Amino acid sequence: MRNITLITAASVLGLSLGTAHAADSVTIQLKWVAQAQFAGYFVAKDKGFYKDAGLDVTINPGGPDVAPPQVIAGGGADVVVDWMPSALASREKGVPLVNISQTFKHSGLELVCRKDTGITKPEDFKGKKIGIWYGGNEYPFLNWMSKLDIPTTGGPNGVTVIKQGFNVDPILQKQADCVSAMTYNEYWQVIDGGYKPSDLVVFNYEKEGVSTLEDGLWAMEPKLKDPAFVAKMAKFVGASVKGWNYAKAHEDEAVKIILATDTTGSKTEKDQKRMMGEIGKLLDPGNEELDPKDYDRTVGILMSGKSDPVITKKPVGAWTHAVYEAMK
Repeated sequence: MRNITLITAASVLGLSLGTAHAADSVTIQLKWVAQAQFAGYFVAKDKGFYKDAGLDVTINPGGPDVAPPQVIAGGGADVVVDWMPSALASREKGVPLVNISQTFKHSGLELVCRKDTGITKPEDFKGKKIGIWYGGNEYPFLNWMSKLDIPTTGGPNGVTVIKQGFNVDPILQKQADCVSAMTYNEYWQVIDGGYKPSDLVVFNYEKEGVSTLEDGLWAMEPKLKDPAFVAKMAKFVGASVKGWNYAKAHEDEAVKIILATDTTGSKTEKDQKRMMGEIGKLLDPGNEELDPKDYDRTVGILMSGKSDPVITKKPVGAWTHAVYEAMK
């Protein structure tokens, strides 16, 4: 793993440490509420890793009605956490997002279905009601249905899409046959809601061959043309990586930091500990740079829909290793 220091950042900028401090504020917009999914950033702030790197970092939680691409396009953040389908779809629509670091190397996205619906394979989704998150999270599902040639407009040969909030109430109340879930969060909400694993049929996007890259760090392309901004992002990414490594090695302490930060109170200590353990399975410490092969795979999946692909052409300039180069 490569670490960034203040001296390295200062040399990139051609400035002294004293004159660089005032310019080194960073605002990051999260994709969801404060929880162990974003432990690395909260730990880096709490343990002083950002401060040690000369950064003043503001962490803005997200939620079901917060779309990171919209936030950064409006100037509300310097960097955002987003899934690649959402970021690339936004880029094609005119928001010039660029991936500067890929935190999650594996997908945690699933569809969790009630076994009593008779669903045993993806083709059985026809005629069923399925809960889907929006705000950019809908793209992997919509692309999957397009590949299966299953309309998302309802009817006996299609699926009825239900806009799902940040809970699994639609399946607990039997308003939906399936709901979206993450391995580290909503799946366990279903279990805690009274279902046994044997009562469920789970479709993991990665196992189904339709997974796309999830939590990555994205910045605006025009800003990345400024060496000073690249240097600042290098400091931020380096300190964030340190935070993630610390969180994975000290899960209990990381959970306490998260609990002290979460203002929603929606997750108990048990929930956060379970999430922290599952999040660790999606990481590859020391290998946070985007792998071009993973990028190409994701782009291929997003373009493969038969009727309505997520993106219509391969993006150009949608990722960079410039930040990592500045960390050397």
